[in-house]
Amino acid sequence: MDPMGVQHEMGAAKSVRAAQYVRMSTEHQKYSTENQSEAIAAYAARRGFDVVRTYTDAGKSGLRLDGRAALQELIADVRNGAPGFEAILVYDVSRWGRFQDADESAYYEFICREAGLSVHYCAEQFENDGSLSATIIKSMKRAMAGEYSRELSAKVFAGQCRLITLGFRQGGAAGYGLRRQLVDEHLSPKGLLERGEQKSIQTDRVVLTPGPPEEVEVVRRLYRMFVVQRRSESEIATVLNGEGRLTDLGRPWTRGTVHQVLTNEKYIGNNVYNRSSFKLKAKRVVNDPDNWVRRDGAFEGIVEPDFFEAAQRIIQARCVRYSDEELLARLSDLLAKKGWLSGLVIDEVDDMPSSSAFRHRFGSLVRAYQLIGYSPARDYRYIEINQALRAIHPDVVAQVVGGIERGGAVVSEDPCNGLLTINDEFTASVVIVRCLETPAGGLRWKIRLDQGLRPDITIAVRMEVGNAEIRDYYLLPWFECGADPSMRLAPDNGVLLDSFRFDTLDAFFDLTQRVEVHAA
Repeated sequence: MDPMGVQHEMGAAKSVRAAQYVRMSTEHQKYSTENQSEAIAAYAARRGFDVVRTYTDAGKSGLRLDGRAALQELIADVRNGAPGFEAILVYDVSRWGRFQDADESAYYEFICREAGLSVHYCAEQFENDGSLSATIIKSMKRAMAGEYSRELSAKVFAGQCRLITLGFRQGGAAGYGLRRQLVDEHLSPKGLLERGEQKSIQTDRVVLTPGPPEEVEVVRRLYRMFVVQRRSESEIATVLNGEGRLTDLGRPWTRGTVHQVLTNEKYIGNNVYNRSSFKLKAKRVVNDPDNWVRRDGAFEGIVEPDFFEAAQRIIQARCVRYSDEELLARLSDLLAKKGWLSGLVIDEVDDMPSSSAFRHRFGSLVRAYQLIGYSPARDYRYIEINQALRAIHPDVVAQVVGGIERGGAVVSEDPCNGLLTINDEFTASVVIVRCLETPAGGLRWKIRLDQGLRPDITIAVRMEVGNAEIRDYYLLPWFECGADPSMRLAPDNGVLLDSFRFDTLDAFFDLTQRVEVHAA
């Protein structure tokens, strides 16, 4: 046959339609998507392929299929049939993936071959033709690609552990009340890093430093509420949200975010790493404390260690799960030792569940006493009610503040005494008034006014029978009650007094106007 004729026939042959898959993590510039595409284009020109489609995973790890949207799309197109191309071009075996299981890499290639599409590794020295030599080399390349990631992971982890022990921060947000401080190789401060910012010089390091004073005080107050006032994480979150405070992420506080502040050692200056592992994109695991990497006293703490340790004791005691029988048995043993019981007696015993645990499990301490046959000399039901009212007080104050602010007023709260200042003009105090039942079946509410603070107005929140729900609200200017520190209310109190009564928080909308009229 005429050689020229053969060349003419080859030149006239139809090119094979192909798709290219390119992936770049952050490991080396030689694997940039542009460099891969150039190498694939040269391979396609030599072999008679026409690249008609490109699938790109930029900045994606090759350890798993998860997160690699382009490869997932490629596999889906192949499985759906008629993808519009007959071959797939990839730079090399490692760009297809550094799967820790070499069989997983082979599986995705098999899906393509089963659909009649050949996979070509353009920069490899072997021809992916299914021969024995190609199969052996390709299997070795897949194993080597996975092993590279394992070795790199081990080296990176070792380097991170060393930096932790030297007192440097390794990734992650600083957290509420803290800031990331950039320091140079001589540990001299260079400036604060904002959220999302990273160091640009390899020898620079990051440490934690106290944040704005107002945030630091919120963190310390959060610990006081938890340790001293024994408020739960949910109650603390309600208080902070009622004050309009947001987390470091600009979101409302939740039980979880409060719990994170209460349990993270960075608030006492400790640098702790490897509490959980997510190596090589495997399942996240929580490590035992023995496996943690730490440097105590690495940073300036903003919480006293005694407060932090007290918070941990409370949380750990909560984690112990006792059966009802075990709780009652421990309560009986304590009664036998002490001869009498109270919430204070229970809370003073180190290895005893807290009194709140008994209230939560049995509804009240009185009910727990009854179950072990203990009858207090005094009727302690009023204590249970008062404790319940104290627990909901932060929520009620937050609702009141929200109602006033919706009416257009500006409200600030004194963190020491809880006194509200409205529009910088007058003060208000919020009191919750328990409902009392008389022997004759009548209802009474006794309001105790604060003689020390002497607020301009008192917002009295009356509770319904049972003291579980709010009945209504009274707005009481100081002059209405004179110097008498208390006053009693009945269900109906006459036209004059009831003119200061409102059923819902919506009535707070005209709060300012009412007080201005009174002042005039």
